[in-house]
Amino acid sequence: MADVSSPMDIDHNGEKPNKPNSSSKGKTVVVDGTPPAHPKSTPWVEKYRPQSLDDVAAHRDIIDTIERLTNEKKLPHLLLYGPPGTGKTSTILAVARKLYGSEYRKMILELNASDDRGIDVVRQQIQDFASSQSFSFGRASVKLVLLDEADAMTKDAQFALRRVIEKYTKSTRFALICNHVNKIIPALQSRCTRFRFAPLDPVHVTGRVRHVIESERLDVTETGLAALVRLSSGDMRKALNILQVWNFILVQATHMASQHITEEAVYLCTGNPLPKDIEQICFWLLNEPFSDGFKHIAEMKNRKGLAMVDIVREVTMFVFRIKMPSDVRVKLINDMADIEYRLTFGCNDKLQLGSLIASFTGARSALVAVAK
Repeated sequence: MADVSSPMDIDHNGEKPNKPNSSSKGKTVVVDGTPPAHPKSTPWVEKYRPQSLDDVAAHRDIIDTIERLTNEKKLPHLLLYGPPGTGKTSTILAVARKLYGSEYRKMILELNASDDRGIDVVRQQIQDFASSQSFSFGRASVKLVLLDEADAMTKDAQFALRRVIEKYTKSTRFALICNHVNKIIPALQSRCTRFRFAPLDPVHVTGRVRHVIESERLDVTETGLAALVRLSSGDMRKALNILQVWNFILVQATHMASQHITEEAVYLCTGNPLPKDIEQICFWLLNEPFSDGFKHIAEMKNRKGLAMVDIVREVTMFVFRIKMPSDVRVKLINDMADIEYRLTFGCNDKLQLGSLIASFTGARSALVAVAK
């Protein structure tokens, strides 16, 4: 494997194309390169899904490499991995449209491995599709199997898939998409060209969201847009879902005093703590005795319906911004990472709130000692 650039890992394993037929599941399909009409109920993540490689918002180094391979008919098996909402599925669907045009439906088999994850799917659906007779349609004769959420496949299914890839590599290309590449067996990884999709840069999220705002004629303040981009954490799908949900609320609630999307509206819609609430929580953590801090934070958490894990994440970000000795900061951040880890496994919120306050009590003692 050769490292091409920081956001991209690439393993070379190129082969030649040759063969069609298919079924599609769970995705919007394009025929003749033209997106279907979108009813008002269509999720915006589908309505505004990029239709070509030029439309993909970011990762131009990856996109340009895949486009060159496609143009030269040297497309290898692909493994696209990285966090959700970073353009992995959109990229491979755009490649399929470029390759097949009007024959899109006949040339790809699209499966979601979180549903179709067992060995029977590999031996039946995938193998039947890969082995079926192929006809040339002019543009390309190699078929494409798109396996989304491939990291949900069982180990047995992955080993079976490895054999299918080996057997039908002349007629079929396989594109595996996953969030956690470490859950893909090495034998599969070594047969694919790997591309890592990093979280999207705020600039790219902002540009795409502005396009949606203009297309939908929404009234979004600059602070509201900034909050939306921040809370999306590089996940375009999350940003568009937040935007669509809040637009729906505004359309339904015509009695609302404010008919535009503000920073506070975005935070309320997503259930995330407001920045001013986090500042207040951090003030209590750094200044109040244990019992008073516990009472105040628990009361705010219950009154505003905040999730403990969101409080911990936002407080962690706050710790990065305030001045303190590096050893105290590192200890605090490690403590909060442990708390967040425990919360993801369903540990009691009150116990973890006590742990959070105890961590800050220790940090406060260390800060006082340094000051003396």
